[in-house]
Amino acid sequence: MDMARLAAEHGLERVGGRPSLPQYVKQLLNRSDFTYTLAKYRMQSENERNRLGMAWVLLRPSFSALIYGTVFGFIMQGATARPPDFAPFVVIGVFILEFFNSSMNGGAKSIISNASLVQSLPFPRIVLPIAKVFQNLLDFIPTLIFMALIVIIFGARPDWDWFLFIPLVFLFWVFNQGVAFIFARATVHFRDLSQVTPFISRMIFYTSGVFFDLKVMVEKINPSLQPFADWQPINNVLSIARGILMKDGVVPYDYFWHLAIWAFGIFIIGFVFFWQAEERFGRDE
Repeated sequence: MDMARLAAEHGLERVGGRPSLPQYVKQLLNRSDFTYTLAKYRMQSENERNRLGMAWVLLRPSFSALIYGTVFGFIMQGATARPPDFAPFVVIGVFILEFFNSSMNGGAKSIISNASLVQSLPFPRIVLPIAKVFQNLLDFIPTLIFMALIVIIFGARPDWDWFLFIPLVFLFWVFNQGVAFIFARATVHFRDLSQVTPFISRMIFYTSGVFFDLKVMVEKINPSLQPFADWQPINNVLSIARGILMKDGVVPYDYFWHLAIWAFGIFIIGFVFFWQAEERFGRDE
């Protein structure tokens, strides 16, 4: 008698086996409360470790913006032309990129840093990178408010375009989640990747127009590379955000379509990529 077939006929499944994709999504939805609680608990736990607590969510990008603004705005102003309204330009770039970097780096460690949890409890492992990115989203919301106050100080005035930040943040969240899925699985198989992610973050920083206008720079260097600037997802986010927030800014509405394609494409690819290795998590730790 084929015991495996007999077990399947009676609704029994292999322990640690990978469920079908629809079943996996259903299991994930059933763990939504756990995902939210995990994200909220870890956010509180990490903030309680420091004396200033939640203030560091605002202080980290503020210090980074100050340093990069000083270096690239003054020391290197002879090497590259500064864009108009340089201070809010850099603040928006640094503050928004913080969400991406924390999602990519946190996603990369979400499985390997929770090996005991993965090995001891049955649950969809994809909960871990989702909880991490959601935690980063909760941190990102007060950062957005603080960023808006800064650009107002520099002369920007709120208008109806500011409501475009709702779909922008949603698409950026979806994109970051897909990136986190990919890095979460890849780091399990290639543990040394966690040592490389800071360099990847740095490369993205220097090629995304955080402290310079990427379209203008590409036009000066090689106009044939203009599609790179138009389809670079982080540059899409930064350009839209600056168009919304900055004084005299113009929103590049076509970038919303570019970002949507990137966001849902990376999310679907990342989700399936992670699901395919579900039964290996806990064995390769």
